[in-house]
Amino acid sequence: MTQHSRDTPQFYLTAPSPCPYLSGREERKVFTHLVGERAGDLNDLLTHGGFRRSQSIAYRPACEGCRGCVSVRVLVDAFRPTRNMRRVLERNRDLVGEMRVAVPTSEQYGVFRAYLDARHQDGGMADMTVLDYAMMIEDSHVDTRLVEYRRGAGAAGGPGRRGELVAVSLTDVLKDGLSMVYSFFEPDDGARSLGTLMILDHIARARGLGLPYVYLGYWVAGSRKMDYKARFLPQERLGPEGWDRVDR
Repeated sequence: MTQHSRDTPQFYLTAPSPCPYLSGREERKVFTHLVGERAGDLNDLLTHGGFRRSQSIAYRPACEGCRGCVSVRVLVDAFRPTRNMRRVLERNRDLVGEMRVAVPTSEQYGVFRAYLDARHQDGGMADMTVLDYAMMIEDSHVDTRLVEYRRGAGAAGGPGRRGELVAVSLTDVLKDGLSMVYSFFEPDDGARSLGTLMILDHIARARGLGLPYVYLGYWVAGSRKMDYKARFLPQERLGPEGWDRVDR
């Protein structure tokens, strides 16, 4: 095998399976492997083209007759939180977020398991074991971090105290932004709106790093699971002609 053929990604198409977002529809995905020295550059390029990462795979929907899954990224510098978002920030002032090396722990898996059992009992990840979780975190050939959110950490919890883990985001650091690969949180803390908090925190982190975008994955019009992504404005959505700005 030549160097050229190793560096050229090969793309594959999955068989049809039930769509997780729109009932009665089927989905197919096109995917490639993110491996080797150029995995990071390829992940950047494919993310710009609407792909998402799952472990060492980059994929995007390739459904016949449907373009419902739309890639969304928040415009960091132009973003201003709504009144409700400011309330979420105030409500969570006791939480401390820390970006860490992507190393899985049993503590994280406990939160992950509780989240799946409460929110996604029938989903494709419902049967994931602690080893499956470890693979999800570790099987990456790109710049991947974990952002942990803890209650009672730091000064409020006493010297050296890390506090109780309540939420986690698996995040890729791209050349032009942060890509939120997967997030989960304690389901009993519903009043905190932890999903919203993590996105707001990533927008702030991207701004601090001088990165223009936060990639939120796919938004699907008409899917209640995805409605929340449309609230983070202004944002850009990937259409046939490229990224289009949406202000409301």
